[in-house]
Amino acid sequence: ETGKMRNHDTGFKERMIELPEIETIRRDLERDCVGKKVKSVEVLKTKTVGGPKSKALIEADLDQTKVESVGRIGKLLRFDFSNDKSLLVGLGTGGQILRLPNKAEMHAKTQFLITFTQTGQMRLLDHIGDASVSFHATEEIAEDRPELFEYGIDPIEHSQQITWGDFAHYLHARKAKLKTLLIDESFVIGIGPMYADEILFEAGLKYDRVSDSLTTNEVRRLWQAIVQTLYDAVKYRGSTIEGSLFVDPNGEPGVYQDHHRVFQKHGELSPRSRKPIVRSKFGGIWTYYCEQSQV
Repeated sequence: ETGKMRNHDTGFKERMIELPEIETIRRDLERDCVGKKVKSVEVLKTKTVGGPKSKALIEADLDQTKVESVGRIGKLLRFDFSNDKSLLVGLGTGGQILRLPNKAEMHAKTQFLITFTQTGQMRLLDHIGDASVSFHATEEIAEDRPELFEYGIDPIEHSQQITWGDFAHYLHARKAKLKTLLIDESFVIGIGPMYADEILFEAGLKYDRVSDSLTTNEVRRLWQAIVQTLYDAVKYRGSTIEGSLFVDPNGEPGVYQDHHRVFQKHGELSPRSRKPIVRSKFGGIWTYYCEQSQV
């Protein structure tokens, strides 16, 4: 009962599928689908792909193509095919991509499926109604969807290219409270409230510190905490918290929630100070932190 109550308290935004979950799915599908030949494509819910015209195009154009690569633009999965066409798939809050045998029972929430000539199907399920699929000529993605290229730092893709010095520059240019900044996609992609709490605990920084008040050392700690937390979250295959619909393509939940240190742990002892973790409302949702060790 407490779990349900907590989830009701924490608000829907915290159950979103974030960057570590999307990257877990991407890596699995890259291993599993690249080089596979498409036998057929079926759009079961026209709204998901943006209307009847898109449905007809997708079903006709992807027939008999091969999957060339599975990439990512921000939190969208990008499938490039051998005919220079691409699909961008957004999972929203309740989307799942599952690899299933052709004969597996069709779930009522299945929106879209690709049948391969060998090794079954890839199905998109949408439990909430906010998943999306868009179809593009590969070289025209940037032209069709320019907003996707205005996102902030991608901490998984850019972890090697961006130094903490570059990060300091972005941070000081913004002047905002740290948690507000961490969940802002124009600053950094796919962190969300749950990972923001974990990152700030790791960095020893309080959620309402203003970004331009950080010392050099604190900036460095924050950047390291972002990269390390997301690296660990991918290593443990994402977080499936109560109320989250995230599963990997085999239908398995993530296990990083077993390694969370503050999120939804109010009343438990902080791993750092051995004092109880507390929570405060911030931006209309609960924020979890250690009063003693986060400054």
